[in-house]
Amino acid sequence: NAMMFATISLIFLGLLYLSYIETRHFKAAIVACSFLTFIASVSFGPRTILFGYLYLVLLLIILQRFRQKGSAPLWLIPPLFCLWANTHGSWSLGLIVFSIITAAGFVQGSWGRVDAERWTPSQMGKLVVTGLASIAALFVNPFGSRLVLYPLDMAFRQKLNISHVAEWVSVDFHDLRGKLVLALVLSLLVSALVRRTRWRLGEIALVLFALYSGLTYIRFLFLLAIVIAPVVTKILDFVPQYRPEADTPIINALVICLMVGSIIYYWPRSPELQKSISERYPAEALVYLKAHPPNGNVLNFYLWGGYLGWKDRELEVFVDSRVDIFEYAGVLKDYLDLLGLEQSKAILDKYKIRYVLMPQPGGYSESSLTYVLEHDPEWKAIYSDKLSVFMERVDPTPPLHDVVKLR
Repeated sequence: NAMMFATISLIFLGLLYLSYIETRHFKAAIVACSFLTFIASVSFGPRTILFGYLYLVLLLIILQRFRQKGSAPLWLIPPLFCLWANTHGSWSLGLIVFSIITAAGFVQGSWGRVDAERWTPSQMGKLVVTGLASIAALFVNPFGSRLVLYPLDMAFRQKLNISHVAEWVSVDFHDLRGKLVLALVLSLLVSALVRRTRWRLGEIALVLFALYSGLTYIRFLFLLAIVIAPVVTKILDFVPQYRPEADTPIINALVICLMVGSIIYYWPRSPELQKSISERYPAEALVYLKAHPPNGNVLNFYLWGGYLGWKDRELEVFVDSRVDIFEYAGVLKDYLDLLGLEQSKAILDKYKIRYVLMPQPGGYSESSLTYVLEHDPEWKAIYSDKLSVFMERVDPTPPLHDVVKLR
């Protein structure tokens, strides 16, 4: 949690700096970043993708300085991409952003309210060399070209992953986050209609790319928040500018102390965290499993796979959130067919499933399988709590040496 909090804080401090340097309007930058925090929260959690977004902010800061001043430490970008490729597959987003900004400077002209300014030959050469060096740096990893090609594999091969994992759905304009995204889009539209603001070609290309990505897949709302923060800051130029002479240091210090005290007071304690975990993951069932180790293959709920594998290293899970691995092996398709009650018995027999750990009926859409098995005479519930049901097959399964290896 501390690492997650520190990474998110660094991302938004960098984003605040990026927005301020673009507009020189500190208050507007604070308002914009605060608003966009909620939109980006869809990706908050102990996830390596946060490092990817931190690298993206650093990349944008370097390229912004290069555009504004004509010089910047471009030599940092290839090592950044090397680190990025070894951390998370979102490096491909960074390469797209770098390419858009670079390509926008290859033309010059004005089209309505859109302007393009060509890079100088020297700048163009530096960017091309930096881009080529960055691509080469991607291959400095333990897996070589396989890791570099992985984003393409996900985009074009992992169809079940993208069509069934929640973070790959489109924005739902019926929930609060969707309404805020809609407000953001409408604000951009109204601002473009009523103001005489001029757009840079690279800027509008980035915004369009981020809007498409974020609206199509909520996973990329964080990308949208990062790219659009300087634009929103410009729209908020009606916010009063910061005036040093109006500062009230004593009141500011008291407010900061109050905020820090509130964070400390409301920071969840260990019992509260454990209670929260028990409401979403089968912590109580795990105690039973450790006391009564399963003697056969266990079919588990997808969202619980990582938790079970983390808490009980002896338990071989059927599926977890490493969806790509299970899709390649065909296990994910069989799991989805099970949940859809398509040839359930044949699939259970195929993997010699003797035990099933699933949510209580009504808890998740997947719990329909639980309901069916509870009413199947071949299965009996041997453990149950308010969250989960652990069932065992009544009829004997084949010998363990015939069991299909899942790993």
